[in-house]
Amino acid sequence: MEYKDYYELLGVERDASQDEIKRAYRKMARKYHPDVSKEADAEERFKEVNEAYEVLKDPEKRAAYDQLGANWQAGQDFRPPPDWDQGFEFHGGGFTNADAADFSDFFENLFGRGGFSSASARQRGGFKTSGNDTHAKILIDLEDAYHGASKSITLKHSELGADGRPVIKQRTLNVKIPKGVCQGQNIRLSGQGEPGFGDGKAGDLYLEVGFNAHALYRVDGKDVYVELPVAPWEAALGASVNAPTPGGQVSLKIPAGSQSGMKLRLKGRGIPAKQPGDLYVETKITLPKADTEKAKEAYVALKNAFDFNPRAHIGE
Repeated sequence: MEYKDYYELLGVERDASQDEIKRAYRKMARKYHPDVSKEADAEERFKEVNEAYEVLKDPEKRAAYDQLGANWQAGQDFRPPPDWDQGFEFHGGGFTNADAADFSDFFENLFGRGGFSSASARQRGGFKTSGNDTHAKILIDLEDAYHGASKSITLKHSELGADGRPVIKQRTLNVKIPKGVCQGQNIRLSGQGEPGFGDGKAGDLYLEVGFNAHALYRVDGKDVYVELPVAPWEAALGASVNAPTPGGQVSLKIPAGSQSGMKLRLKGRGIPAKQPGDLYVETKITLPKADTEKAKEAYVALKNAFDFNPRAHIGE
């Protein structure tokens, strides 16, 4: 995927005011409008100009885009950093008159095909208008999904400063994380979105949940996976061992003749829910080091006890 330099596409500096961006867009849109332009690539350039303006006209999208840094070059291979938008609060911003389906993969990867917010833009009219809903991503620990938790979170959002440029502001909220919440699920905070106009009520804030990377577990929907080291004799002979789960340790029976990569299912021990997920223990046979004479003798005895070639299946 190629990086798009939206400032370059509109011909403005990165510190341009919102008025400067608007003027630049109008100029470029007139220049490349397919109905009037003589340029051979007018239609494609017009789409790019609309896409650039969709991001830079919106203070939230612009501030988030700016967080990617200024060292990227147009056309450079690009992948957004993991959770690059975590903790950033987005308002519904609406689209230009362009078809959102015409926007590039770069835009879609950053903001989604429908813009970052699923809320439609609502024009303020009259004295009383409700505020837009806002959206942000937060990261929680997997254990919070198992037990529930109360968290203090800090969200970043942008406001236009006196000079017409976006300024990053922060606010802190106390959030109750419900037991059983899954990755990608939204937590709704009523009245914590954009303030209303006049006597209009405030919009809601939707927090999309993601999980912090965990040293032991990985998550797939409501199912949880953990890799369990197993000694060779435990795998060969069978054993009862303690296995970790986010809900606490459990006793687990390792069947005799187990191999590395075998999955043992613990039904209902995944993320709690009305229909809870499962926890899968993946065995990993781990060899002790031959770092003493006694250990080396044991490996020699093992070698002599078996007529075993682990590569026989590949013709060796």
